[in-house]
Amino acid sequence: MKEKIHPKYYSDAVVTCSCGNTFTTGSTRPSLKVELCSACHPFYTGEKRMVDTAGRIDKFRQRYSKK
Repeated sequence: MKEKIHPKYYSDAVVTCSCGNTFTTGSTRPSLKVELCSACHPFYTGEKRMVDTAGRIDKFRQRYSKK
């Protein structure tokens, strides 16, 4: 097996969500920024809201509102 080909592993990587929640996990990066976490995701909180990723909902509405 080749030596020194694996990236450095950070066992205390800090994950920061857009809602302000932070927690630590293991990663090959020292810090991560995410849009959704278990504290604000609709599936885990039970809220009835839609998560729009990259404007997909708007694109769908524009495409089918013309007909």
